[in-house]
Amino acid sequence: MAPIPSFSLLLLLFAFAFPSSSSATTRKLSALEQQPLLKYHNGPLLKGNITVNLVWYGKFSSTQRSVIVDFLSSLSLSSPKTTSPHSVSSWWQTTGKYRGGSSSVVVGKQILDEKYSLGKALKTSQLKALALKAGYGHGKAVNVVLTSADVAVDGFCMSRCGTHGSVRVKKSMFPYAWVGNSASQCPGYCAWPFHQPIYGPQTPPLVAPNGDVGVDGMVINLATVLAGTVINPFNNGYFQGPAEAPLEAVSACTGIFGKGAYPGYPGEVLVDKTTGASYNAVGINGRKYLLPAMWDPQTSTCKTLS
Repeated sequence: MAPIPSFSLLLLLFAFAFPSSSSATTRKLSALEQQPLLKYHNGPLLKGNITVNLVWYGKFSSTQRSVIVDFLSSLSLSSPKTTSPHSVSSWWQTTGKYRGGSSSVVVGKQILDEKYSLGKALKTSQLKALALKAGYGHGKAVNVVLTSADVAVDGFCMSRCGTHGSVRVKKSMFPYAWVGNSASQCPGYCAWPFHQPIYGPQTPPLVAPNGDVGVDGMVINLATVLAGTVINPFNNGYFQGPAEAPLEAVSACTGIFGKGAYPGYPGEVLVDKTTGASYNAVGINGRKYLLPAMWDPQTSTCKTLS
């Protein structure tokens, strides 16, 4: 099966590339928030207990790894401290409004490949091979490959910031995902709004909540592909548009992080009084994150946390 690109910023960048059509783009985004776009294509979804296994490809610091692991570990927290609308778990709960109900996420295996076993330029087929390093066939699991800032991947920074798809092993299909660190390759494309955009007005970027533009950008794209994996794991779940390039739960709400968002403006978000960092969700260990809006199938809106 062909990989499914993450298009969480594509419409936004098109708006930058063609400034004269910005009002039309705004109208399209407004319509997006009012119309039920995601059609169910009768395929299986990932629900219940899901294990996310991680393959770290390249060099990541322990701090970088902890930012991402803490995000994943925050998705299914249910303690009183996470009942706030500004919690990571509240953001994830929107996936439970799709057919089949809620899913809980736990972090499973973590594989370190710091010696670049397949080199520093990867094809999609190699991403799938790396994903299988975390194993397969044991319950509901998603193997996620995370590539460091010095690793190039086919299509990275040109048409995608992350991918999710599936790998066939014998007669079974297993979901996988990939997200790259764009810090040195295309932060204006894959780490917006923490970096000035490639196109359009060069407005000041937001301050990354964990002080790492590349990794905070990875969280946005990981959130995008993970939500897409849950509602469309095998290319026949919930999506709009062509199956080879679908709009899914988060990519259907491109560029929206808070109320009042429009192309080039992420919307109203919270700002840390001490660091000046922008965020809209809090997770374990007091971690702050900026998470994209997700399509709510019950209200037919792009739901934001702020």
